[in-house]
Amino acid sequence: MSKNPKEALPFTLPVFEKKSSLSSKAVEELRAAIITGLMQPGEVYTVPRLAAMLGISATPVREAMLSLAKEGLMEAQRNVGFRVVELTDDELDEITEIRLLLEVPAIEKLTSMCDAELADKIEKDFRHVAQDLVKYAHKGDLISFIEVDRHFHLGILGLLGNTRLVNLAGELRAQSRLYGLRHLADIGDLEQSAQEHELLLNYITSGNVTQAVDLMLRHIMHVRRIWAGNEEPVNFEARSTLSLLEGQMKPLSAMSKTMFEKSDLGLTRLRKQS
Repeated sequence: MSKNPKEALPFTLPVFEKKSSLSSKAVEELRAAIITGLMQPGEVYTVPRLAAMLGISATPVREAMLSLAKEGLMEAQRNVGFRVVELTDDELDEITEIRLLLEVPAIEKLTSMCDAELADKIEKDFRHVAQDLVKYAHKGDLISFIEVDRHFHLGILGLLGNTRLVNLAGELRAQSRLYGLRHLADIGDLEQSAQEHELLLNYITSGNVTQAVDLMLRHIMHVRRIWAGNEEPVNFEARSTLSLLEGQMKPLSAMSKTMFEKSDLGLTRLRKQS
């Protein structure tokens, strides 16, 4: 629910170099701050304040805030600033369920089609990105971690050549809330979690479909478990996500079905209809 408009408590954003589009870079920085909880849900932020923190003028920051409003991450507060949109647990569950339906089969397909030429491209384009994620996790640089993590996963999906898939996955990732990352970084566990990216590359490039699919499912489930600050698995209904799809779309492969059933995710809409 909305609060009386007031400017939120200060936090730290890295000042970035003035290169490429300042508004695009501001979008990345602020999106990451929202996802990690540095910009708090329900709080109002002013353009001048954020511009000063980023070390740039107000114009690109205002453009960035408007872009984030279009993404559904912020709401304009007339004559005040922009409020970070709050998401319910049910909404976050739904986002995670859709990501499972999109990204796990995509990784299965990519791994199954990965020949020597594609494996070489993946090593060249993404191995250093995976290593950067471990570095940022070790440093506790959450803003850079989120930005690079987004680049890694959307880049991997982009190898399938489906622009709509990449765009939709990007929108869903932007709506995730990973408020547990700071704690994981503080206790040293985020670095271990970040190492999953290199392991995923190993499975994809070696054509190990079973391991790649299993790891991708577990990786996405971090979003509603330890990365979200939940110590125990979220108590989803036992119904399979696949029950919603019966008779409505082409069946997933037997392997993907097994992976989704293991996730024990049930769609909120099914719960409400029961």
